[in-house]
Order: sequence, then structure tokens, then C-alpha cells
Amino acid sequence: MQTAVLGSGSKGNSVYIEMEGVHMLVDAGIGVRRVMKSLKEIGVTPDMLSAVFLTHEHTDHIKGLGPLMRATQARVYTRPGTLSALPKKDELPDRLGVIHDTMKLGPLTVRAFSTLHDAADPVGYSFSAGQAKCTLATDLGFITSSVQAAIEGSDMLVLETNHDPGMLKRGSYPWPLKQRILGNRGHLANEDAAWALVHMRKRPEKIFLAHLSEENNRPELARETVERVLKEQGADSLSMDITVARQNDMDVWM
Repeated sequence: MQTAVLGSGSKGNSVYIEMEGVHMLVDAGIGVRRVMKSLKEIGVTPDMLSAVFLTHEHTDHIKGLGPLMRATQARVYTRPGTLSALPKKDELPDRLGVIHDTMKLGPLTVRAFSTLHDAADPVGYSFSAGQAKCTLATDLGFITSSVQAAIEGSDMLVLETNHDPGMLKRGSYPWPLKQRILGNRGHLANEDAAWALVHMRKRPEKIFLAHLSEENNRPELARETVERVLKEQGADSLSMDITVARQNDMDVWM
């Protein structure tokens, strides 16, 4: 199992996951040259990429999709609502597929689980084979019971820690945008992400704190908040390898 967060934040998102010899991306929100350069650094060539899973249709998750599809033979999967909402989809290669709830991809079981976000049909994804499980849950304003169940048992978890509410409220964003981010269909705050970890019966071996706002959060604050809440609730954070994913650099876990 290998995971590489190629970029994470409002400027573009993409995560590489390899399990049981299956090479995948979740989202294609960064440039194809950067994707290819990053993958080359970890020994992955374009012909090895077999699938791209889209969480939703917002620009920071799909803007590199067309060039990526033309540079590889990867098939793209997403929810029907997201597929319908994709801009200029008629210009994309004819390799667009639908995932409803679960599907098989070689030896893997892929599950799409609904999230609360202001998009057509947003989802997170879990990938499992045997006892191994990787999960990505970002762009969600609230941890529902179904999301909490979906992340349970993950060995690797990419979890949103978008903002600190105090920084957001004091910041320069217009009030309607602040309301959107703070709402149940906006983005997840640091402390809410921490509580999701507290409520897990089995916490992951590896956690990427992801989709940080450059204006309304700081990497050290996201980590400190998560570790503080875990400690206050008697949860052991020392057994978890925590990385704050970056917007402009790759973070790898093998």
C-alpha cells in the first residue's frame, strides 16, 4: 500500500493510491505535468495508472482532468450527479464511468460514500483489499454518521482540516463566503476532524490532514488542534503518523 498526496488545498487536489498493484488517483485538480513529475518521482509511469475517481465537480478537483485523460488510458469514475455536472464533458475521451455505491477494481473493493458539500453529488472514497483499507474524506462541512462509519477501520486516512473557525471569522473573506465555509455543506474545521478521530474505535496508522485553507488555517495549528483534542479525550495520537498535506509539494506514505 502506498499513498501520495500530490497537492491539497483550494488551488488543486489530487491523491495517488496504490493497493494490490492497482494504481489510482482520487481527483485531478492539479496540472498534468505536475502529476506526471510527482508520479515519476515515486516510480509510477502513465501506463500504470488505471483509474481516476472524482469526489465532485468543483474546479480544484477536476481542472486537470482533460489533459490527464489524454496523457493516460485511465478510466474515470464518479457519481451520476457529478458526471452530469462536469463541464465540457463532451470534450473528454470516452472513458467516463459511474460508481453508485461500491464496485470492484481488480482485487479491490471501492466504496463511494456521500458527504455533505455544496456540489451535485459529492462523495468520499474507501479502497479495501483483505484487511487493508485506505479512505479519503475531504470537502465536507459535517461528519455524518455514515461518514464516520465509512472512515472506521482505515489504515490510511486523508481527512479534511480546512480551517480554524476563529481565524476564518476574523479574516478578510466576505461574510457570505464565511457562512458557506462554516455551514454543514462547507468545509471541515480542525476540531471537527479531531473529534472524528476520537470517535473511531480503531484509529489509522497514517493520517494526512488535508485541504487546509491558506488564509484561515496554519499547518502547525491544524496539527496542534488535532493532537490536543485527542489528548484531552484520552486518545493516543502517538500511535498515529500524522502529516499535514501541502498545497505545492508531494507527501508520501509507503
